[in-house]
Amino acid sequence: MAGVCETGAVFTFGKSKFADNVPSKFWLKNDVPLKIACGDEHTALITENGKLFMFGSNNWGQLGLGSKTMVNKPTCVKALKSEKVRLAACGRNHTIVYTSRGNVYSTGGNNEGQLGLGDCEERTAFQLVDFFSSHGPIKMLAAGSNTSAALTGKTLPCTNLLSTVYISVAPPHLVFRISFVTVDGGLYTFGERDSGKLGLATGQLDGHCVPQLVKGITDQVTQVACGGGHTVAVTEENLYTFGLGQFGQLGQGTFIFEARLPRAVDHFRKGRVRQVMCGENHTAVITDNGLLYTFGDGRHGKLGLGEENFTNQFKPTLCPRFLKYNVQAVTCGGCHMLVLAKPRDKSYQEVTLEENDVTEDYLEKSYTELLGDTLTSTPATLNSSLSARVRRRERERSPEQFGLMFRTLPPLMSGHLNTSAPLPVSSQTIPSSLPPKELTNRKVHNDSSAVENVMDNESVKDLGDTTDFLNMTHVMKMDPSDKTLTLSPVQKVRRTHSITVN
Repeated sequence: MAGVCETGAVFTFGKSKFADNVPSKFWLKNDVPLKIACGDEHTALITENGKLFMFGSNNWGQLGLGSKTMVNKPTCVKALKSEKVRLAACGRNHTIVYTSRGNVYSTGGNNEGQLGLGDCEERTAFQLVDFFSSHGPIKMLAAGSNTSAALTGKTLPCTNLLSTVYISVAPPHLVFRISFVTVDGGLYTFGERDSGKLGLATGQLDGHCVPQLVKGITDQVTQVACGGGHTVAVTEENLYTFGLGQFGQLGQGTFIFEARLPRAVDHFRKGRVRQVMCGENHTAVITDNGLLYTFGDGRHGKLGLGEENFTNQFKPTLCPRFLKYNVQAVTCGGCHMLVLAKPRDKSYQEVTLEENDVTEDYLEKSYTELLGDTLTSTPATLNSSLSARVRRRERERSPEQFGLMFRTLPPLMSGHLNTSAPLPVSSQTIPSSLPPKELTNRKVHNDSSAVENVMDNESVKDLGDTTDFLNMTHVMKMDPSDKTLTLSPVQKVRRTHSITVN
């Protein structure tokens, strides 16, 4: 993998529209990414200097650039250059931002009045929301499918709560649900009540239209995130999930498709989880030592587990590519995920894994290679207590389990194999790594800042019209009478793409 500057880089996964949706990364030449928000297929990025960059789908004008043209690279919103942007939130097809001058602006889809402009007409450029000019400073913004929320931090009416410290609106999907955490660690939810997504007891469901305490979590909650049909809460010791889990977004295993009350995720040791974020049907977790775990809907590769891996994950799964990075933040959208990460401090190389973590990079690299030369040039300790199950997986990948005949398949063509003839023996069944695509530098000059993109050779492959083992499977028939084996290759249908970098 090409180097990443000390200030870090933004890594993109899934249907982000950046770099033809191939897993990639970029960084800002004269600025540092600070905050990121994701919609269904669009992204907002705020820098330390208060600039706002947008990219992705734009069919409703959600990028606020004055048109509905899709943008595949981070583009500065010039209309807001005079005001430093402090906060941003992305709904399914709209965006809201808050500036240092105390102004709130919105753009994009507005069929339910989610822009707060007093009508239901869409906008293609950021418009001032007059309502907030007299409602004090904004501390937090949140956006759902067709909803928006702003937190001022003032005393809440009709309660004795001093303020709220975290609020989450269900992201890009078609339901309405809000969760928030109070200063004393209480979790409150309200909105659509089906499938357990509010985490309320049966006797509380009739009052789902007003905030109610989630009694199933007795620890102090420090953060909450809402997905399309699931909710995730972090306490000082545990990670809790509830709601829909048909894609694995609850992280409770393959047999839990729904949890009506909060359930602790047993993958992490107590106190390890520091940040959580939900997409529509997937979840991302950052631990105390900057490791990233994802689980749930794997479509479009948005879980960050490899370009060829679109599989749903029903348990928290370590993202091995970030073993040598310290993940600062993660943001999940409907179809993509963005990660902000910095290279690990060379003076501190200890990385502690969970017991059931698997460090394989999906047939690409071992974790020794993923850590680079840090294992040899700098004293490093990779504390991993691999369970018997993980060790068994390692053995099962060995070609010796299949015996001599299946160590190496014959050429991929239909034909007969005489089992009495000796077969060539290879050291392994498949190549240890696929040919990486040559690294290419991309520079995007927009206004006074430039975005530099380096293709990730861990995941970017020159696929073309391949016929390798990832795309081919055999139908095998053995005839005991004449000891012949018929191998008939079947070509899978897959979508290919090409990348042109100017």
